[in-house]
Amino acid sequence: VQLQASGGGLVQPGGSLRLSCAASGLIFSDYAMSWYRRAPGKQRELVASIGTTGTTNYAYSVKGRFTISRDNAKNTVYLQMNSLKPEDTAVYYCNARRFRENWGQGTQVTVSS
Repeated sequence: VQLQASGGGLVQPGGSLRLSCAASGLIFSDYAMSWYRRAPGKQRELVASIGTTGTTNYAYSVKGRFTISRDNAKNTVYLQMNSLKPEDTAVYYCNARRFRENWGQGTQVTVSS
């Protein structure tokens, strides 16, 4: 399983970014997909997840601002991030889970003026 995350960058507070995670080496539709993040000096936390049937779950801190979605035809999961705040600054990781966890390499998101 390979997961390639992209779309990170520097954005001003209140701005938007869309992260993408392209998956290969798996039957994508069989996997629950998630985004995690790790901020400097903090533990990794779950940001959002989407199940095989499309059921979504969000961390309280991002609910209403972030949207996770998946395109099974493209083997890709997305994270649309709106109204970004400085506390959203972190490395964001893609995760694919079925019988075991699979991780991508991470993409840096920096929210700063």
